[in-house]
Amino acid sequence: MPVPSTPARSRSLLRDDVYGQIRDAIVRGRLAPGEKINDAELGAWLGVSRTPVREALLRLGRDGLVLARPGRVTTVAPEDEATLAHAREVAAELHGLAVRTAASRLGADDLATMDEATARLREALSVPDPAAALQADDDFHAVAVQAAGNPILADQLDAVTAMLRRAEFLHFGSLTGSDSPAEHDLIVRRLREGDVPGAVQATRANWLGLGRPRPAAPPP
Repeated sequence: MPVPSTPARSRSLLRDDVYGQIRDAIVRGRLAPGEKINDAELGAWLGVSRTPVREALLRLGRDGLVLARPGRVTTVAPEDEATLAHAREVAAELHGLAVRTAASRLGADDLATMDEATARLREALSVPDPAAALQADDDFHAVAVQAAGNPILADQLDAVTAMLRRAEFLHFGSLTGSDSPAEHDLIVRRLREGDVPGAVQATRANWLGLGRPRPAAPPP
């Protein structure tokens, strides 16, 4: 069998990069819910052939961000509160699992990294800066996910979290989230105290409240 002239790793990185670029455009609202997707136009935008674009769209369909129907138009998935509720439940349980698995492995430096991410989150919320806020939130939770050392857990979270992040980008300021810094502080405090069940519970609560519409203000 002849040795391929192009390393397989390069092709894999290309596919992953195309997937990441399109997903980022959907999450940040540059490709809006319900918008038609043309793989040739996306390929021209990214400077790639249609093949990696089609592969990316299939992955995004599994992530719940794209509706890809063979022989029919492909569109960005519409917003759906029921789907978001399911995503919150899954994210809450998986992040809780990450914290429970990682708790004994998290050292002082890890907890300091989480504190630093929370400080950035507070600052971004005060500006407000949606991209910086969501990046800081991702950085906070990534500490436990990485320490857990479970690549399957990380992959599952990567897929389900994208739907929640899109809702936050599209409706930043009108969704819950301002309480997240205090909830992060509680998670870290419980970890420092060695209260793993408390840290898991606080983590689950943080994700279950993510991306919900703010309660209506009471009449004056």
